[in-house]
Amino acid sequence: MKNNKGTAAFLLEKWQKILRLNDWDIDIVNVEKPWRKSGDVKIDWDNHMAALMLHDSVPEEHIEEVVVHELLHLKLNGMDQMIEYAIDLIYGTEKNVMDPKREFATGAFMIELESTVEDLTKSLLSAYDGRTEFWNKRVNRQVEEELGSC
Repeated sequence: MKNNKGTAAFLLEKWQKILRLNDWDIDIVNVEKPWRKSGDVKIDWDNHMAALMLHDSVPEEHIEEVVVHELLHLKLNGMDQMIEYAIDLIYGTEKNVMDPKREFATGAFMIELESTVEDLTKSLLSAYDGRTEFWNKRVNRQVEEELGSC
């Protein structure tokens, strides 16, 4: 993504409007160091500011998917925080203590959150751009690990 910050900025502006996030001040942060993620979003809810982090390994044809995915995390952050707070109320806030019930609840929530965000990303891109094929970095990595480099 090294040379695609302009593309990312264009897509950020496009999807901020579509997702009704115009009242947010969002910066794009290009991540060049080794990182396990394609993207992430850091949120300051009180000031409606966020940093949309994009790894420079994201191919240009997949930048839009990452931008939409991370903006959906921003859009859903209120519900995310509410559920994490509820888990804390039920299981306590000591995250160092190994509690299998807490770990199950947190893990199940994170899986559900990620799969929902990914489904919404694909749905929105299909509706707006007619796209039917998507990038699945996680599955691609699993295939590469299974088969090794051929």
